[in-house]
Amino acid sequence: MTAQTLLQPRSGLEHTPDWWRGAVIYQIYPRSYQDSNGDGIGDLRGIMERLPYIASLGVDVIWISPFFTSPMKDFGYDVSDYCDVDPMFGTLADFDALVATAHRLGIKVLIDLVLSHTSDQHPWFIESRSSRENARANWYVWADPKPDGTPPNNWLSIFGGSAWQWDATRLQYYLHNFLTSQPDLNFHEPQVQEALLDVARFWLERGVNGFRLDTINFYVHDAELRNNPALPPEMRNATIAPAVNPYNHQEHLYDKNRPENLEFLRRFRAVLNEYDAAAVGEVGDAQRGLEILGEYTSGGDKVQMCYAFEFLSPVAPQAAYFAAVIGQLDAAAPEGWACWAFSNHDVMRHITRWDLTPAAARCYATLLLCLRGSVCLYQGEELGLQEAELAFEDLRDPYGIEFWPEFKGRDGCRTPMVWAPDNQNGGFTQGNPWLPVAREHLHLAVDAQERAPDALLHHYRRAIALRHAHPALMRGAMTEITAEGDVLSFLREEAGETVFCAFNLSHDPATLRLPKGNWLAVGQELNSSGPGEDGLVHLGPWQPCLVVKR
Repeated sequence: MTAQTLLQPRSGLEHTPDWWRGAVIYQIYPRSYQDSNGDGIGDLRGIMERLPYIASLGVDVIWISPFFTSPMKDFGYDVSDYCDVDPMFGTLADFDALVATAHRLGIKVLIDLVLSHTSDQHPWFIESRSSRENARANWYVWADPKPDGTPPNNWLSIFGGSAWQWDATRLQYYLHNFLTSQPDLNFHEPQVQEALLDVARFWLERGVNGFRLDTINFYVHDAELRNNPALPPEMRNATIAPAVNPYNHQEHLYDKNRPENLEFLRRFRAVLNEYDAAAVGEVGDAQRGLEILGEYTSGGDKVQMCYAFEFLSPVAPQAAYFAAVIGQLDAAAPEGWACWAFSNHDVMRHITRWDLTPAAARCYATLLLCLRGSVCLYQGEELGLQEAELAFEDLRDPYGIEFWPEFKGRDGCRTPMVWAPDNQNGGFTQGNPWLPVAREHLHLAVDAQERAPDALLHHYRRAIALRHAHPALMRGAMTEITAEGDVLSFLREEAGETVFCAFNLSHDPATLRLPKGNWLAVGQELNSSGPGEDGLVHLGPWQPCLVVKR
């Protein structure tokens, strides 16, 4: 397939109301994608320059992490103006040009909305904290101290310590689920909901096709401010927060996951429907992630899709784990729609996290693109970038600085994208990059892989193309999910097409027998195996089998 062919706009998702179903979404962390002006920070013009490359991958949608006006204490996830672009990233005109260019290339645009909290420098919060009587006094979560002066309850911040910060002007505590500079909005206040719906309308009017909703299950807090119960040690896991964080010691019943959230999501969906737009929610919960995913995506009146953290796990998922998660999802969310990811801007890159060999990386990529649901790919994943090793003095992430060295934070997955191997900054910038470009990434740069026919980059393109070529892989039902030893297998079915998929998730050879029927082998360009003369499928280490029923 030539580059020109790959750059032709695709219309497969354009005219269907459920264009999001089965879509391949490419996540861009704008600080680290492409710097266009030499200041060492990626920007919107840089993203626009690289849209032809993104189109060449064959993805359907881009998701751009926050670029709003911000003091950058949490690198854009602390918003001080929801309706403008931070000057470091460009202007609203740059954003409009980016959207128009993406649409010309057949790519839809999602942007990251951070609705649960703002920056403490947002005008709303500045007014709210000025007194107990002002017009926005109730826009944030304020509470009186206990008689002994301590915080109102035992809620913890995911970034460490109490979730309550004392304010000397109001003589009250305010809630912050993340940094102290990220106060939580009060969703029990109707004016707050209206203001946030207006923010969504502002960007939808500018042409965005929807949103990725940050920390979607954190929006509403318990109005009674009840204490969270302790979580028994045997029930704790590190999927949401690192094991060294006491946040894992609580069952988060009251600081998030509130049933009152559903009504706001219905209101948000009504706005989306006016624009044929879609949203994917980030569900951050270590115990009830799939259950909440089911609640938030059921009924066709809340968000279209959510992603939980099951496949962002610290340990490489084996066949039995995949089967168990999919079975749990079917039970918890029979009407729901998942969005799967192996990597993103908040977790160690999965090549390192799971200690993958090149063959294993290819197999997992093929598997991801054969799952039922939509798919998120994180920039550089298609290159096989591993987690960058940074010295403490290079860290910028407050999360990593707080818990170093037991937890090194998120900077290692946020280092700049590498475009050229012959430039010390990987073609990312002509200036001094905001995070060091990893030396070990340079040989994996886009330009180097474009010239290598067997590079992982081309494997991702082929896997995405296979997904688009088969309606069953895009939107079909997923049945007969089986784990036999290290081999995961399942059927995908849609509109009369049936695809059987099997994956040997191990370093050892394996065999399997195809289901009854007449099968045609596909995916040979992805190293797919087919039946041998003995009627069995012989799988090499990390080899898939992909066949279509005739």
